[in-house]
Parts: sequence; C-alpha cells; structure tokens
Amino acid sequence: MTTDTITAVDASVTTLKLAPALPVKGAKPQWFSETGLSDDLYPYKHLLPTFDGHLKLPPLTEFEHKDPGHEAKEHADPLAFLANSDVDELTPRFGSEVTGVQLSQLDDAGRQQLALFVAQRGVVAFRDQDFIDQPPEWQIRNWGQFFGRPHIHPTSGAPEGYPEFHLVYRSPNSTLNFERPDQLTSVLWHSDVTYEKQPPGLTALFLYDSPKSGGDTSYVDQRQAYQRLSPPFAAFLETLKATHSGVEQAEHSRKGKRGGIVKREPVINEHPIVRRHPVTGEKALFVNRQFTRRIVGFKKEESDALLELLYGHIEKGADFQVRLRWKPRTVVLWDNRVTAHSALVDFDAVTTAKRHGARITSQAERPYI
Repeated sequence: MTTDTITAVDASVTTLKLAPALPVKGAKPQWFSETGLSDDLYPYKHLLPTFDGHLKLPPLTEFEHKDPGHEAKEHADPLAFLANSDVDELTPRFGSEVTGVQLSQLDDAGRQQLALFVAQRGVVAFRDQDFIDQPPEWQIRNWGQFFGRPHIHPTSGAPEGYPEFHLVYRSPNSTLNFERPDQLTSVLWHSDVTYEKQPPGLTALFLYDSPKSGGDTSYVDQRQAYQRLSPPFAAFLETLKATHSGVEQAEHSRKGKRGGIVKREPVINEHPIVRRHPVTGEKALFVNRQFTRRIVGFKKEESDALLELLYGHIEKGADFQVRLRWKPRTVVLWDNRVTAHSALVDFDAVTTAKRHGARITSQAERPYI
C-alpha cells in the first residue's frame, strides 16, 4: 500500500443521499447518545476505529501542491458560494459559523471559493450538513483530494478500509485520544501533524456522536499571534527555524496507547517559525507545544525559553481565540497553516459519554516564509 493515495478523482464517485441517522420529520437533530437507543442500532458502527498492527506504510514522498484558493481570487465574486447563506462572524478577524450552504453540493468553483474563505477566516463551522451521510469514498477521494493529498495518520485508528480517516474516539470504557489525566488540564494546543515535510492545509472534522454538552474545540489565530509581536522581535523570528517531531507520538503508541500501532516510522522536519500563507500572503506563527521541539542553532536553554514565551503568548490569547460548540450535523473546516486548536475533554466525568468523529486531512505545500 502506498501513501501517494489517489492521483485522479474517480468520476464514478458521486454524492449519495443516505437516510439520516434519526429520520424523524420535523425533529430537532440529536446525537445518537441522546436517543437512549441500543448501541446495536448505532448507524456508524462501520466507521468505528480498527487497528491493523501489520500495516506498514513507506515514507511519504514530496508532491507539488497548488492551493485551490488561488483560482477563487480570479473569480468575479471570490465568495459567491455564500450568496444565499447566513454568515455569523464569531470575532471580527477570526472564526465564522455558516448556515444555508451544503458542502456536498459545491462545484469546483464553490470549493475554490470555500478554500479562500477558510484561509481568510481561519476556522469555519458549517451547520445542518448532509456531509456526514455521504459515502466515505466520496468524502476522501472526491472531497479531501480536491484540497490536497489525503494524509494517512501514522498512529491513529481508522475505519476498516478507510485509512485516510483520522478518528477521534472516546467511549466510557476506553480513550483513543491524547488525554493526560496526570496533568491539571486536557488543553494541548497544536496544529495537526506539523512534523510532516508537507503539513496539512484545509482540514475537515465532523462528529458522528458526541455528548449533549462538552467536548468543544478551541481554535487560536496564529496570524494575530504573530501580528501582536513587536516588529523587531517578529523580524528576528522570521530568520529562525525549528524542528517538529513525530517521534514522541509514535513512542506513545508503541507503549500500547491509542491502539498501539505505528503504521509509518516517525519523522523529524525543520520548518520556519513564521510561515506565509500561499493564497492570502499573511504571515503566521508556526510553532506548537505538541510537536515543535527545538529552535535550530540554539542551545537548549535558549530554545526552551523562546519557545515557552511563544507557547504562552498563543495559549493566553483569549482575544484571538474562539471556542466552537459541536452540534449534530456540523462540519468544521480550518486552515491548519494559520491556526492551532485543542480538544476540550470536559465531559470525562459523564459515565455514558461517547465521542466519535472523523478528520479528513489534506496535505499542502512545504512551509515557507
């Protein structure tokens, strides 16, 4: 099996309208866990995590990526796909909620405009979507590949037959997420798999089931984090690179955590501490506590001190963060190049709580300044 997945979209893979999980006419959408129905009736059982300890993937190869948002800038109306929608800005510069747009129905032009809009707003929640009930083949090969090469996570569980899905899953009996019960908080700010040579761009996350409350996701704008720095300090940071490592994540898995699998050997790559978005031209900090390890050329104490300053700045920036509440049939899209995020595990005391979702992670260009 190769990680250079899918070089052309199969035209036979089209959208398919499936019956919603709870097809009660006029009923308010519910999470399955709210219905009181037996788990035997869970409509997404076929998308629960599996762990293939024999699957070994080769190293990822480089590829040329062109962001579809470039094309949207040439359109007469670069955001025409929003014409009949309701857009609620969560903050003036960062984060939006949208109703009135069906992601599954966007044509190529609409998807290009979507890529530009997500790049501009950082993170966008699309409500009342039928996306969740489209075939996984379409979600990966038609949707995910449009925005970049679908990434196969090196350690996470995936539904059988769909390794490109990165699953988040927590049941009352087990957890497959990075939870840290020996620490004071579950918050861990990160951008996804930044240890890859070509980390993700536009990323999609949708939940099949969730607790009625809790389990929100917080996002931080790394562009504003950069913009608030003094010009001389920002200019200094632009001269620096840092290492990003997947080794610790792999070792965590080798110890039997989160399914205990390592599908691809971990890598360490260097990226600029400040990166530029290829479509908007905006600069953003590109460090995160989970995967960034050391500033290249610095002694350990120097690197630790500077990275800790940046981490603290990002984590304390409530005035450039948003907290998104999950609702049934929501799809959250974010640009992994200019944001960081953290799951909030505040439902761990609810003995019946289950959280099950999938992430489609499209790789983008190698970071540059």
